[in-house]
Amino acid sequence: MSKNEVNAIAREVQTQGLILGGIVALMWIIEIIDIFVFHGRLKIYGVHPHSISGIWGILYMPFLHGGFAHLSANTLPFITLGWLIMLRNTSDFFIVSVITMLVSGLGVWLFGAPNSVHIGASGVIFGYFGFLLLRGYFERSFGSIFLSLFVFFLYGGLIWGILPSQPGISWQGHFFGFVGGVLAAQLLGRKKREDSHL
Repeated sequence: MSKNEVNAIAREVQTQGLILGGIVALMWIIEIIDIFVFHGRLKIYGVHPHSISGIWGILYMPFLHGGFAHLSANTLPFITLGWLIMLRNTSDFFIVSVITMLVSGLGVWLFGAPNSVHIGASGVIFGYFGFLLLRGYFERSFGSIFLSLFVFFLYGGLIWGILPSQPGISWQGHFFGFVGGVLAAQLLGRKKREDSHL
């Protein structure tokens, strides 16, 4: 491997770190401001199911959390799964993030309980999980299948989060986030197969 190739890889890894670090930092800054300045009132900007005005929460939901414990629980899987998506192509991260955010948020808005508010990045995290888990199936390449198996070994227990379990946990966000990740895997997997045949 030439020096230029090594430098290119180092720059790419640095870019990936800046993207993930910047998003996580933004989440933490918002939570700190929410708790110490607004005393938790920013949470009303989450998704309000069946409410026309509450649909805007789809854009805000991943950045709002129910306290530092909630955000802490989401931080490590967001970084880990997000980086695994970036490994092959950094742009995949943005495509998967947008698709899962929209599908998760819309699913919550359509099927969430009335008079509830849904917040947190877990819908996006479940989207990352779904994408990485099914990418191997849709791409049918050795590397993507190996990564799918690795993710299942690492985070396979997440699969139970898409089912109704604990009160106060937005299983709808988890379920539809996972669906969004599968849709993204299908979309990008088909594109990769088409590109390989050119």
